[in-house]
Amino acid sequence: MSTPTRTQTRTQVPAAVSDPGTRIRLGALAAGLVGWAAVSTAQAATRAGFDILVHPLSLLSTGDLGWLQITNFVVAGVLTVVGAGGLRQALRGTHGGVWAPRLVAASGVGLVLAGAMVMDPGANFPVGAPADLPLVTWHAYGHMVAGTITFTTLIAACCVLGRHFSRGGRRDLAVVSRAAGLALVAGWGWAMAGGAGGTLTLAIGAIAAMVWVAAVALRLRRTV
Repeated sequence: MSTPTRTQTRTQVPAAVSDPGTRIRLGALAAGLVGWAAVSTAQAATRAGFDILVHPLSLLSTGDLGWLQITNFVVAGVLTVVGAGGLRQALRGTHGGVWAPRLVAASGVGLVLAGAMVMDPGANFPVGAPADLPLVTWHAYGHMVAGTITFTTLIAACCVLGRHFSRGGRRDLAVVSRAAGLALVAGWGWAMAGGAGGTLTLAIGAIAAMVWVAAVALRLRRTV
């Protein structure tokens, strides 16, 4: 009887199969989050009377051009929910493969709700608005709830992705992921505490978390 050779006994590992659908969804996730950041930043720099040191980015949903930011919220949210399906496929069977996509999808729902429920005008924006920043209407309160959903789930998603990278031996990416989540925690906390320039720190934190999730999506897109 012949002795099995090394070649005969070696476990065969199937080659990775390209999944165009997953790649498209991951691309949608990246486009939605980066697109939201880019459109918001462009409006903050060009809308008359808007001051990022005083006004939250959500206030861009008010005024004659408010439809731009409303659309931005809704489109980004829909793309994020769609993209979470790609994240689920790409992370299947790995640490964080269940909860990271769920949290990202929840943040997308929060973005859609934030677009559907607009803040009340205030802090002199748009021009002619009251000097304070009131919460008068039901949709203003709804927007605050939607923002809480979005921020909380983005923070949690960054933490779960940090654990995913840590368990996978990528400590460097784990550190960046957790730092992105902490940036949003710090920026949001400073804004809620009434700190000077709190609207700016919140914007930086939110964009940092969004851009990181988008970067993870693009990284995974190269592997599926």
